[in-house]
Amino acid sequence: MKRRVVLRIWGRVQGVNYRRAAQREAVRLGVTGFARNMPDDSVWIEAEGPEDAIEKYIAWCEKGPPRSEVERFEVQDGDLVGYKGFEIY
Repeated sequence: MKRRVVLRIWGRVQGVNYRRAAQREAVRLGVTGFARNMPDDSVWIEAEGPEDAIEKYIAWCEKGPPRSEVERFEVQDGDLVGYKGFEIY
């Protein structure tokens, strides 16, 4: 079964390759969607894929890549969109 989530990540997540690392992890897990920097210095991610892959992806995003420092993290479920790949905006 597929699942779609919207993630919002705050902390030191811009300027530390968070989006690029999130894209690599998504591709590794077979997750599609996108990552975008927001004006409030957070990162917005929409991701969908198999339930188990999404659970692993959420766990990775909550920690982030080595140079990031996640201070606040939110997850919301949403309706499937049908993304084709994982983009960075």
